[in-house]
Amino acid sequence: MSETTPDGATPSLFSPYKMGKFDLSHRVVLAPMTRCRALNNMPNAALVQYYTQRATSGGFLITEGTMISPTAAGFPHVPGIFNKEQVEEWKKVVDAVHAKGAVIFCQLWHVGRASHQELQPGGIAPSSSTDKPISKRWRVLLPDGSYGIYPKPRKLETYQIPEVVEHYRAAAVNAIEAGFDGVEIHGAHGYLIDQFLKDGINDRTDEYGGSLHNRCKFITQVVQSVISAIGAGRVGVRISPAIDHLDATDSDPLSLGLAVIERLNKLQTDHAAKLAYLHVTQPRYAAYGQTESGPHGSADEEARFMMTWRRAYSGTFICSGGFTRRLGVEAVAEGGADLVAFGRLFISNPDLVTRLEIDAPLNKYVRGTFYTHDPVVGYTDYPSLKDGTGKTAPLSRM
Repeated sequence: MSETTPDGATPSLFSPYKMGKFDLSHRVVLAPMTRCRALNNMPNAALVQYYTQRATSGGFLITEGTMISPTAAGFPHVPGIFNKEQVEEWKKVVDAVHAKGAVIFCQLWHVGRASHQELQPGGIAPSSSTDKPISKRWRVLLPDGSYGIYPKPRKLETYQIPEVVEHYRAAAVNAIEAGFDGVEIHGAHGYLIDQFLKDGINDRTDEYGGSLHNRCKFITQVVQSVISAIGAGRVGVRISPAIDHLDATDSDPLSLGLAVIERLNKLQTDHAAKLAYLHVTQPRYAAYGQTESGPHGSADEEARFMMTWRRAYSGTFICSGGFTRRLGVEAVAEGGADLVAFGRLFISNPDLVTRLEIDAPLNKYVRGTFYTHDPVVGYTDYPSLKDGTGKTAPLSRM
């Protein structure tokens, strides 16, 4: 909390940071974002260009959510890392990012009930901690571009859960084989791990449900399994205790976050090694992150939650969710985070790090192209400060 830079100065968003064995040149992180450009769940040349555009020497990138198994998909055309062909294609992405001197982690993702039969192998129902469907407040994007209602999921039997844990472990091993520097376990935003954590979803009566201790069992087993396979220093974990995305509510989000952190700290002690980081999404994501504008909720409550979790966790702390340049600068300078992950601003500004550092105007993003499948439009065609001809690109202040 009282970090200083080597010259004794207060750290800034643009000062170096040592994240375990990784020496970062700045603290601006590419947040994981689903973009639906991996046709047939395979990384391709478009992904190579997208991630390379956003890589900087000493920068840190986290990939979009990447399927750990064929049943993990919640959007059409998202990449997987559960077979050899996918591993081989990811190598091209990783090699290109490494050539620019950046560090890249693969986000391991299982959406649980946040899926649809049309996205599942053989048209089976999605799996979850529960058999309660996501409410009609939310819609699922289908392969034909239409939106459907989330179906009733199938509740995982107790004996089936170790197989899912194994899928996380195997995907982590595959990620390292592909050359990734590490993995981020996606335990946030109403997806499978969050469906076990939140008491507004988890209605189980076995050892994975009921008490806070039981609800934390699945994430603990997943993290333990991945650590044992690839080492703690290559593992990050993302959580969002206070976010209700996809009906992921909890009666006591502050205590839930502290319970997860307690278990992560214990795993670090048990393995005598630090995790790479803990990544927590700001509570304001729920109100603001899914729309162009909206109330940010209670700033005081947000600050209390985030600072409590920040102080409790022993290690590198990343925050994300609706950050602007000003908020990112303040978060690092005031000790609220070691690193700040930016999402939508990175979509439309491939050279976001440079723009933030010199406080340059930002390209506006087009929300309508976030989840389309065009390999160029809305994906790799946003201009940098200097376009391919060396001329300054047209800009607009956000």
